[in-house]
Formats: sequence, structure tokens, C-alpha cells
Amino acid sequence: MHRFIRSLLFAAWVAFCIAGCAGSASGNATGAVESYLKALAERNLNGMIAASCADWEANARLEYDSFTAVTLQLEGLECRQSGGQGDTVQVTCAGSLIANYGNEDLRIDIADRPFKVIKEAGEWRMCGYSQE
Repeated sequence: MHRFIRSLLFAAWVAFCIAGCAGSASGNATGAVESYLKALAERNLNGMIAASCADWEANARLEYDSFTAVTLQLEGLECRQSGGQGDTVQVTCAGSLIANYGNEDLRIDIADRPFKVIKEAGEWRMCGYSQE
């Protein structure tokens, strides 16, 4: 049963990582991603949506829902801008999102997917995951 839940959580995370668009309301692109991930770990849907671009809002809700049955913890989060220019940039992060369900932890490496961040309404917002 635990193996099934672990596989399900990992599959949900990968599916959303492959989906495609990013956002977060913050002063800089890296702060936008950090705000989004912290809100996810804190189970703060409003914070996730506030950190998301308009196109990513529905996906933020799905990501939030996919972790309903677990406790989340963010460990070692460090983000940096790694590409892009103008109003669309890429941000990569180091660290892990740890999903705990009972006595087992699933460690999800945040570095596996770069984030797409756009400037929307004058704010940097996480708008999904880069395809690179």
C-alpha cells in the first residue's frame, strides 16, 4: 500500500512538472519560485495562486490537491536565474520537497525541472516548468 501511494505521489509530481507554464508574485524571478514552493510546502493554496501567473492557476490548484494526503516539507531550497531574457526567464532550484505519509518519506528533487517565470502585471510569477 505504501509503495502504491509513493508511486502515485511521484507520478502526480512528474505529471505537473511536464505540464508546462509557471508563476509567483515576488520582487524577482527566483523569489517567485521560492514563494510558490514555500506555499506548496505550507499547504497554502492562496499563496500558490498569488505566486502563479494567470495561465498556471488551474495547475497550481491541481498540484495543491495532489498532495492532500501527505505532510510536506521543503529542504535546502536555493534558486537562481539560469536563462531567459526580458519578461520570460528560467529559474533552477536545488533542494527537495519531502512528502511524508505516515512512517515513510518521498524525497522529490526540485532540481529535476527548471521553472518558467514571467513578468505579469509588473510582478514576477511562476508559470510552470520549462521544457528544457
